[in-house]
Amino acid sequence: MAPESSSPAPPGPLSAPLPERVRAVNLGLSLFGEAIRAQGAEAVDVDWRIPAGGQDRLVGALTRLYGRHAERVDQANREAVRRLDEGVAVLVEVGPAADLVPGMGQRTILHPGPPLSWERFCDPLHRSVLAAVMAEGWAATREDAEALVAAEGVELEPANDHHAVVPMASAVGPSAPVFVVENRSGSNRAFSGLNQGPGRTPWYGVDAPEAVDRLRFLREVAGPVLAAAVQRSGPVDVLSLAGQGLQMGDDGHMRTQASTNLLIRQLLPYLAEVGGPDLPALARFLSENHLFFLNLVMAAAKALTDWAGEVAGASVVTGMARNGTTFGVRLAATGRRWFTAPAPAVEQALFHPGYGPADGAPDIGDSAVLELVGLGGAAAAASPAVAAFLGGGMAKAVAATEAMGRICVGRSARFKLPILDLRGSPVGVDLRKVVETGATPSINTGILHRSAGTGQVGAGVASAPLACFEQALLALDERLGAAGRPDASVR
Repeated sequence: MAPESSSPAPPGPLSAPLPERVRAVNLGLSLFGEAIRAQGAEAVDVDWRIPAGGQDRLVGALTRLYGRHAERVDQANREAVRRLDEGVAVLVEVGPAADLVPGMGQRTILHPGPPLSWERFCDPLHRSVLAAVMAEGWAATREDAEALVAAEGVELEPANDHHAVVPMASAVGPSAPVFVVENRSGSNRAFSGLNQGPGRTPWYGVDAPEAVDRLRFLREVAGPVLAAAVQRSGPVDVLSLAGQGLQMGDDGHMRTQASTNLLIRQLLPYLAEVGGPDLPALARFLSENHLFFLNLVMAAAKALTDWAGEVAGASVVTGMARNGTTFGVRLAATGRRWFTAPAPAVEQALFHPGYGPADGAPDIGDSAVLELVGLGGAAAAASPAVAAFLGGGMAKAVAATEAMGRICVGRSARFKLPILDLRGSPVGVDLRKVVETGATPSINTGILHRSAGTGQVGAGVASAPLACFEQALLALDERLGAAGRPDASVR
């Protein structure tokens, strides 16, 4: 009889040698990394998020823009950033807006940000428009000005639609003097009104008699004297002055004190040549206005972004502006179309004594154009004054600049940051990176009172709303997809 077969013995418990040293890379929640470190092991946290928050449409668009369209987009982005970084923008003229700004009618008022109906104007911009109407002589009182605008007796148009930019709540009428900046590399021009200075002025949302008088002063005194001085001086390289200002503590947006001083020094001999009885008043105004350079460098940035806006297929943002109600972005591929979201509050703010967050109006002005060319939030690391709004330490300012770097295409060859061993500031906000990471541009800005007409009540940093970038990404994806279809009609 054959012996019975026996079943194999069950295997014993598996054993494996445990590592003597644990090192981990933690993706996601930092709690996991903290738990490992609490046990004496090493762990490195990686800040990773699901691209575009996992939203199907956005992830699909990113897949195509980083995939089948990537070569075209990357090539266009390189050219767009070259234009932003290498364009030569020079001040060539000062004169009345009606004579110089394209499409400026005799009853046109230019305002910041995307288009907006009069009933949606925020209080500071509402007041600024009324001050401009009174300064133009179209109405004698605030009530008459209000009635005229409400009856559509004034054309309210975005400055950006006229190749112009205005800061904060500025409103520019046809008789207001403007800077004319020419892009010598691209042969296009951009414009901005003269900075109105400190105190109770319209660009800060004030419509009191002294605010109207400031506009008249710019038209009757400052404008003509500066026009004569610029005519004598010849072209002024605006971005060269801005670059020097970064070496002296400016960020080129919230702080332009050094660049203003450099500009006044360059114009001083020619102002003296002009002479005349109005010169002392202009000299006092300039000596008290540390933001005088702001409007000029905004016009220079606008000239470059308009030039970059001619590069079809780029995902580089070429327009960014707000009107106190909405925040908008533009792309070259989509022409003059604005992608908008509600204007954000200004955060990381320092308020004047007696004021707080409840008093602040939403973010306003066209000055966010500066962040697109490597100034403002992109150059926060250059300015100890800006660091005060970010917690008081230069490390926070450096972190703000580096955060901008993570959503930009490149680094500026013209704007060097001393604290970063003269590395260039980030330039060329890439729509794809913004939507992929959920990180939006930071904008250094002032804060106006939301309703009282008392003017500026603080300053701080605003974060652009993500929604408008998401809209623009989907439009770019659709645009490039349509361009690839043989039966599609693409403008």
